[in-house]
Amino acid sequence: MKHILTLIAALLLATLAVPHAAEPAKPNIVLILADDMGYGDPHCFNPQSQIATPNIDRLALEGIRFMDAHAPGPLCHPSRYGIVTGRYPFRTDVSKWPTQPLIRKGEVTIATLLRSQGYQTAMVGKWHLGFQENGYAKPLSGGPVDHGFNTFFGTRASTDIPPYFWIRADQAVKPPTGHIAAAKSEDWSPIQGVYCRAGEIAPEYVHPEVLPRLTDEAVKLVQSHQGKTQPLMLYLALTAPHTPWLPAPEFLGKSSAGLYGDFVQMVDAEIGRLLAALDGAGMTQDTLLIFASDNGPVWYPANAQRFGHDSAGGFRGMKSDAWEGGHRLPFIVRWPGRVKAGSESKQTICFTDLLATFADVCGVNLPDGAGPDSFSFLPVLLGKQPENKPIRGPIVMQAGSTDAMMIRSGHWKFINQLGSGGFTKPSKIKPGPSDPPGQLYDLSKDPGETTNLYSTRPEIVARLTSEMNKIVAAEQSRAPTLPSK
Repeated sequence: MKHILTLIAALLLATLAVPHAAEPAKPNIVLILADDMGYGDPHCFNPQSQIATPNIDRLALEGIRFMDAHAPGPLCHPSRYGIVTGRYPFRTDVSKWPTQPLIRKGEVTIATLLRSQGYQTAMVGKWHLGFQENGYAKPLSGGPVDHGFNTFFGTRASTDIPPYFWIRADQAVKPPTGHIAAAKSEDWSPIQGVYCRAGEIAPEYVHPEVLPRLTDEAVKLVQSHQGKTQPLMLYLALTAPHTPWLPAPEFLGKSSAGLYGDFVQMVDAEIGRLLAALDGAGMTQDTLLIFASDNGPVWYPANAQRFGHDSAGGFRGMKSDAWEGGHRLPFIVRWPGRVKAGSESKQTICFTDLLATFADVCGVNLPDGAGPDSFSFLPVLLGKQPENKPIRGPIVMQAGSTDAMMIRSGHWKFINQLGSGGFTKPSKIKPGPSDPPGQLYDLSKDPGETTNLYSTRPEIVARLTSEMNKIVAAEQSRAPTLPSK
C-alpha cells in the first residue's frame, strides 16, 4: 500500500510539473474594405481581368477565397451598417445617414465586442454611417469612437459627397471653409470618371491624396503596435476605387481597363503597403486578415465591351442592383496556421456574419439581441464545415434604388419585382398582363440570371416569399443565443 501511495504522489507531482497548454492568444484582426470594387476586378476571382492585383492575389494564395460572399446591401452605407452591426440594413432607415447616426446607442458592434475581449480597436477610412453634426467646433457624436473604436481617422462619407473634411476621433481636424467645383469626365458616364459633387472643403483635404493618407494612418497604427501583447483590431475602410477615380501619376495607363482599372491597381498597391507593414512588424503570422469590397462596381455593359474587362466577373448588374453584380463580391480571409492556404469555399455568406465570427474566434457568445442576422463562419475557416452543409440561413436584402427585396436560399434566388432594383436601367418594370410580377433564378445552373423561372416554379416562389416575409417581419434571422452549459 505504501508503494502505491508513493506512486500516486509521484504521478500527481509529475502532473503538476507539466505546464498546461496555454490558451491560444487572440489573433490580431484586420478588415480591409475596398469601395465599389467588383467581383471581377481582382485577378484571383477573374483570370480574364484586365487589371493587375498582385497583393490581393497574394492574400488569395495565402488564405481562402469565398466565391459566394454577399454584401448586406448593394450600396455603401447599408453594406457598412450590416458589417459593423451584424444586422440587415433593411431593419432601419439607412437613408437618414446624412443628418444623424444610423447605429443605435449601446448597440453591439464588431468594435464593442472586440474591445470587451481586450482588443485595441482602431478604424481608419470611410465611416458613412452618420454623425450628429452640430457645427464643426463641436464633437461629431454617434461615430466610430461612440461605437467601440478606441481611435478613428477618416472621412464622413464617400469622396464625391460634400462637405469634404478630415475627422480624428469625434472632431473635425479643420472645418470645411473653402469650396470646390463639381467635376466630371467627358468620356465616361455622369457618375464615373473624376465625378465629384460641388461643395464645402477643408484646406487640408486634397482628393488625390485621400487614399494614400488613409494607408499612411493604417501603417502607423500597425508600426506603433509592434511588440505589444494586446491584440489589435483594425478596420481600414478605403475610399477607392469609388469616384472620383484619381490614380496617382505612376499608375496612369498601367491597366487595360482605363482610368478605373488604373485606380484599382493603385488600391492594390496601397493594400500591399499595409501587408508590408504587417510583415515588418512581425504581425502577419498572428493576424486574421479579411479583404472584401462593400458593393458592386459602377461598370456598364458598354464599359465591358470597350475595355474587354467585366468588373462584375460574369454576373448581371452592378452597384445598387438586386442582381448578383450588385452584391456578390470578392472576399478573402488569411489566417496563417489556421486557414488552409490557396483554398476556396462555395459557402454562401453575408458580411453581417463578421460579428458572430469574431465572437466565435474569441470564444464568447453574442449577447441576446446582438448581431440578429449574423452567423459564424469560423467552422468554414478551420475546415470543419462540410461544403455541402450551409453555414447560415437565407440572405435577405433590399435593393439600392427601389423597395425591391431579394432572398437567396440555397441555389434559389427570388426578387419580388421586375427590373434591376438599382442603377441598371430599367430599375423597376411594371409587369404586363402576361408578365410575371417577380424574378426567380436557379443560380446553380444560371449564375448570370438570364432565365426567369417565376412562372414555371410557383412552388419555389411561394416558399421563398414566405421565408422572406418571415425574416423581414422578425427581429432577427439568427436563432437566439443559448446559455453556455
